Amino acid sequence: MSTSTPTLRSQQHPLIRQLADCIEAVWHQHFDLSSYDLPDELGYVEGRLEGEKLTIENRCYQTPQFRKMHLELAKVGNILDILHCVMFPRPEYDLPMFGSDLVGGRGQISAAIADLSPVISGQPLPESYTCKLSALKKLNFSQPRELPEWGNIFSEFCIFVRPTSGEEEAMFLLRVQEFLEIHCRTAIASTPVSHEQAMQILAGQRNYCTKQQQNDKTRRVLEKAFGSAWAEHYMTTVLFDMP
Repeated sequence: MSTSTPTLRSQQHPLIRQLADCIEAVWHQHFDLSSYDLPDELGYVEGRLEGEKLTIENRCYQTPQFRKMHLELAKVGNILDILHCVMFPRPEYDLPMFGSDLVGGRGQISAAIADLSPVISGQPLPESYTCKLSALKKLNFSQPRELPEWGNIFSEFCIFVRPTSGEEEAMFLLRVQEFLEIHCRTAIASTPVSHEQAMQILAGQRNYCTKQQQNDKTRRVLEKAFGSAWAEHYMTTVLFDMP
């Protein structure tokens, strides 16, 4: 886990700062967090991308219900700001995969996504989630975005938008907070499943990670800055490691 102070987020787009603070606040509110140890050289990383300084900060935690709760912040000079967050449940708990990403540059957020994704793609979320998520207020964004080709891992409640105003940014932030509150409360109340179910969940998580590793945009940025071998190592060790 990175021991550096959160100076990076203070230099990033306000929505990224706000979402990073929100995620950690909800985690600390609901859980007694333990550190999840990343390789020392991957907690805080600096490099160069097309002449600009690239900085990556990782914070990782774990709880009895989640084997890994990962928050990554990245910045490329003044041209690119990134937030990436995934909560990986332990296979013995039938919980969806929470994930959220923000991508911004030059003062504008170009992509904002958040979802509670079924662990086994194509299957509905557990009823305990569907009822609570269906009860949330329907949001209307002016610029919804299309999911990537590998996006069949996401749920019907997934938000993927380009927020065009401070109001839409606030809407997105609140919805992510609502997702997190539902997720954390449901996780705490959940009980372990059978060994057979855990094996299905494990296979589902591996499929989720495999699909996410197909994100060519992320891979290209990392390859340009650090080379293809390092990019592969980072994507499979830090971003989407297989349980």
